[in-house]
Amino acid sequence: MNRCVWHGLLLTWAGFAVSLQAQPQFEVASIKPSAPVTAQGVTAGVHIDGAQVRCVLLSLKDYVRMAYQVKDYQIQGPDWMASARFDIVAKLPAGATAEQVHEMVGALLADRFQMKTHRESKEFPVYGLVAGKSGPKLKASPAEAPEGADAGKGAVNVVAASSTANMFIDLGKGSSISISYANNRFEGKKVTMEGFGAVLERFTDRPIVDMTNIQGNYDFTLEFAPEDFRAMIIRSAVIAGAAMPPEALKLMETASGDSIPAALETIGLKLEPRKAPLEVLVIDHIERTPSDN
Repeated sequence: MNRCVWHGLLLTWAGFAVSLQAQPQFEVASIKPSAPVTAQGVTAGVHIDGAQVRCVLLSLKDYVRMAYQVKDYQIQGPDWMASARFDIVAKLPAGATAEQVHEMVGALLADRFQMKTHRESKEFPVYGLVAGKSGPKLKASPAEAPEGADAGKGAVNVVAASSTANMFIDLGKGSSISISYANNRFEGKKVTMEGFGAVLERFTDRPIVDMTNIQGNYDFTLEFAPEDFRAMIIRSAVIAGAAMPPEALKLMETASGDSIPAALETIGLKLEPRKAPLEVLVIDHIERTPSDN
């Protein structure tokens, strides 16, 4: 073989090896089907503390969303991905950071579920989250606590805990949204407009794109009409892949849908129907069950 060609192949293989080594991976990971959800409620999400990562009651679609930093509507794959739930307990390698966890989840999906993907661009009907005519009426969150004052520093939690009375969505780093079923209310603490849109779109029929250009963190309370609020909760369950009885679906279809615009108006925001090109992650192949631990 020509020496230059041989040298070029060596460089190519070496570069490929380096790229493989550079992709962060968990030191060890256990994957098990999630236990059935109990009537008392559920706590699902991600907890990272030190070198340990625990993911509880997340669907394969949740893991794909985490790994590729995309939203549900940007994932095109088998419908069963939304209902196939797994718990993962993993150990971070020495020197790894919490910010690298999503890449490690991606490597785990490729290795244990044999997942293969590609990306496309697709135009979606969306809602643009924009400021109302009179401008935003938002309350800025209190200033950050001094460094060292946070007793939980070092741990990262992104958790959704639900019961018959409420749902608490911990977005991490002090940011959260509490959803009260009894009072038909959302209460946000230290929430960005992008984070707010990401949570609100769980209850709408279109993706929400933050177009406010508003920076910073805010506290707010939104109240909804009871009928519309119940319809919003049902729509959220349907979007998450839950099977709902016909009477619940009928309630979702007959609700007026006026509550979200009215609630947003109280904080000087609104949703405008738009079209926007968004990136889509296409799942070309994924196994229903992972390879052995």
